[in-house]
Amino acid sequence: MLTDDLFSLVMDVKLTSCSICPWQWEEVSGYDENMNTIRTYQVCNVFDNNQNNWVRTKYISRRGAQRIHVEMKFSVRDCSSIPSVPGSCKETFNLYYYETDSDTANKVSPAWMENPWIKVDTIAADESFSQVDLGVRVMKINTEVRSFGPVSRQGFYLAFQDYGGCMSLIAVRIFYRKCPRVVLNGAVFPETLSGAESTSLVAARGVCVPNGEEVDVPIKLYCNGDGEWMVPIGRCMCKAGHEAVENGTVCRACGSGFFKSSQGDHLCLQCPINSRTTNEGATNCVCRNGYYRSDSDPPQIPCTTIPSAPQSVISIVNETSLRLEWSTPRDGGGREDVVYNIICKSCGGGRGGCTRCGDNVQFIPRQLGLTETSVHISDLLAHTQYTFEIQAVNGVSDQSPYSPHYSSVNITTNQAEQTQVPMSPTPSAVSIMHQVSRTPDSITLSWSQPDQPNGLILDYELQYYDKSMAEWNSSVVRSQTNTAVIRGLKPGAIYVFQVRARTVAGFGRFSGKMYFQTMTEEEYKSSFQEKLPLIIGSAAAGVVLIIAVVVLVIVCNRRSSERTESEYTDKVQHYTSGHRMKIYIDPFTYEDPNEAVREFAKEIDTSCVKIEQVIGAGEFGEVCSGNLRLPGKREILVAIKTLKVGYTERQRRDFLSEASIMGQFDHPNIIHLEGVVTKSAPVMIITEFMENGSLDSFLRQNDGQFTVIQLVGMLRGIAAGMKYLNDMNYVHRDLAARNILVNSNLVCKVSDFGLSRFLEEDTSDPTYTSALGGKIPIRWTAPEAIQYRKFTSSSDGWSYGIVMWEVMSYGERPYWDMSNQDVINAIEQDYRLPPPMDCPSALHQLMLDCWQKDRNNRPKFSQIVNNLDKMIRNPNSLKAMTPLSSSVHLPLLDRSTPDFSSFSTVDEWLDAIRMGQYKENFANEEFTSFDVVSQMTTEDIIRVGVTLAGHQKKILNSVQSMRAQMNQITSVEV
Repeated sequence: MLTDDLFSLVMDVKLTSCSICPWQWEEVSGYDENMNTIRTYQVCNVFDNNQNNWVRTKYISRRGAQRIHVEMKFSVRDCSSIPSVPGSCKETFNLYYYETDSDTANKVSPAWMENPWIKVDTIAADESFSQVDLGVRVMKINTEVRSFGPVSRQGFYLAFQDYGGCMSLIAVRIFYRKCPRVVLNGAVFPETLSGAESTSLVAARGVCVPNGEEVDVPIKLYCNGDGEWMVPIGRCMCKAGHEAVENGTVCRACGSGFFKSSQGDHLCLQCPINSRTTNEGATNCVCRNGYYRSDSDPPQIPCTTIPSAPQSVISIVNETSLRLEWSTPRDGGGREDVVYNIICKSCGGGRGGCTRCGDNVQFIPRQLGLTETSVHISDLLAHTQYTFEIQAVNGVSDQSPYSPHYSSVNITTNQAEQTQVPMSPTPSAVSIMHQVSRTPDSITLSWSQPDQPNGLILDYELQYYDKSMAEWNSSVVRSQTNTAVIRGLKPGAIYVFQVRARTVAGFGRFSGKMYFQTMTEEEYKSSFQEKLPLIIGSAAAGVVLIIAVVVLVIVCNRRSSERTESEYTDKVQHYTSGHRMKIYIDPFTYEDPNEAVREFAKEIDTSCVKIEQVIGAGEFGEVCSGNLRLPGKREILVAIKTLKVGYTERQRRDFLSEASIMGQFDHPNIIHLEGVVTKSAPVMIITEFMENGSLDSFLRQNDGQFTVIQLVGMLRGIAAGMKYLNDMNYVHRDLAARNILVNSNLVCKVSDFGLSRFLEEDTSDPTYTSALGGKIPIRWTAPEAIQYRKFTSSSDGWSYGIVMWEVMSYGERPYWDMSNQDVINAIEQDYRLPPPMDCPSALHQLMLDCWQKDRNNRPKFSQIVNNLDKMIRNPNSLKAMTPLSSSVHLPLLDRSTPDFSSFSTVDEWLDAIRMGQYKENFANEEFTSFDVVSQMTTEDIIRVGVTLAGHQKKILNSVQSMRAQMNQITSVEV
């Protein structure tokens, strides 16, 4: 704590007394408790009534202080020690102050009374005196401290009022408190005055010492009323290349030969072997010539070099097979991650020199990244000369400009005798793997038997590695069955898996690479909580199952007796106005569902399909990407839905029903079915591949990146696809942005045709559920479909209006965080979604038309397409925006611009408008209160670091809305 004196008064300096008071304070000599002579101001007119004696200090400059402290030394005579003292005798006096901007006081101004003076306190003595020694009165000196504030003028006067006491004023000291300049937590805090109140905390922003950097939050200290620092927030650390010295008050650059790679409190480290620094303050050490680091090597390990060549190569030729063995290199380059690559060259044969071997040559366990010092090579050509190079490589071989060191061996194959029994071929490759289950540290996989096992499968070899690591770091698991549990994995990590089968003839080829991810700890806890009610309710589920079976038998018998040929009359061509027009046929009307698949979906041979990687999970199995190569056609990229192992016939039928539906459609805005694989495992549905995935996530990832015309173009494509479905007499029932797929050219295509027509009887949170268990939120569904199960093209039109709102709001969730029941109630009360930010009024009006309560008043999809075409041809029609005030006149649920008063911080507001990535930018530029943010301009937003035009507009619109809300609040208060 530091104090600064504003004024010190000792009694050899004259004070100004009241000129109109009948009695005055007098300057006299006296003695203190130690019998030292002192000068005091005293008054003692106790025998006269109505005393009012004042004395005033000279003008005191405030010097920026907001709270003033007054220390008074004084003595008071005990009234009881005075003979014949009247009842008006006092043992106290009053302290006053008067603020002014200049020294203008005189003997009559300010007036000697409580107003204009402001009373601080009545001062009482802890000890009074009455003793007289040797004729000299000995005083008891009291010390009292009082404070007052806030003060805001340039200066002030103090006054002391006696109103009937016998006392001496010995000394007065006037001061204020401040927190001193300090270096704490790596930051410098300036000298800071205490606040206006004794409980005030004055925030001081620290500045990192040179070469220091803030960590996490802006660094602050608070100065309390006693001039003490408290509540440290945040800290600074020395940046990379600098270390903290002198108790963290200095960040010193690392010296020559030392480095520090990251921000932190740790000291500089000496450069590891084979590396050096080029200057002071180094963040890493540079490897010397001929030495390197891999991308995964931390900077504190030594630089290493490439290994020498393998030693002692031995080759064992067995007809058209070969076994190679070798010893480790003499020098591994200083690393432990040495692996081996085998380069095969076929020499001679009339081709003029050696050429690389073809893909027919087999290497077991593999050709590249071998961790063992041996390899088995088969399927070589007979009577052919080969050269094999055994390369030794390690983690820095790709950093070196030189080729890996290798040893080579030349061999010539021979031909087996004609009488020798030919060896059976090895099994074919496993076509696909499935994920059975997963935890944070394990994955359970299963796979199908090879299509051509070529003998009894002895076991399977599963090879896997962390996707973030090199392939030669792979591990191997053996399994006697076509399932395996892989343990000891990292949570939330993606692993690459391949599997191959082994017979007496040896290992077959590895399957294609498949990608599976372990659970994170959070996902595992969440999934356990979700499963708990299912475990508890399993007994009740058994009872329900028995009842369901009984009901099903009754219903099936009734339907069997009532079935007529009219049930299949949908399987005809519809004729309208003399034109033949194809009409959608429900595959569930077929007695044999396989007949619908054969009629509407093309069967593809599994050899034409190559699965590359898993990109998602569906209700029936994995969703993969891969390639399709049909005879006589070029190879194309496709999406592949697979049916998991162990399926029931019911699951197979339901899985393929979507293909039976898709196969009937042919339109550029409907997802295209390439075909199905049903005659071999796994069963697959193959469709065109849409590079940008689902529309809702694509829009969220590209928030603010498209023009209005581009968005309208997407909507036009969706409407065209729905018009086609409507013309086919097909009702989609689940139209939502999540079920629209987007390709690389931003063409939107309607997908997901698997929804059935059953309503779940749960009025507390009504959702539509398919027979396969997938639920559809009601916020996309028309009110008549919710209440009466009336699904028509008009209910699809309602859903299309919601899709329009999703597109124009860049994937915002319709009705935000409202419950399903709240959405139903709001719609029944004629509330409708408000226009998204920057939404043209013409588009919002089209949405409102789609949300007409009477389904007959909603526009047809042909009208919607025509309307959007007119907007595209006339872009000026899209410039008019719905004004903010329109929500007063329209029955809208206006949540498009959040009410800023519902947020306690600017960070919460940024999260609400989905601009949370700019929190740090706002904080760094001191935009931390709503008062400051509401005054932001476009230049301020750019200065904060918002460079995307869409994000600038979104923040500016929200700021303008905030300003309007604040003005409205002010006008209401007035």
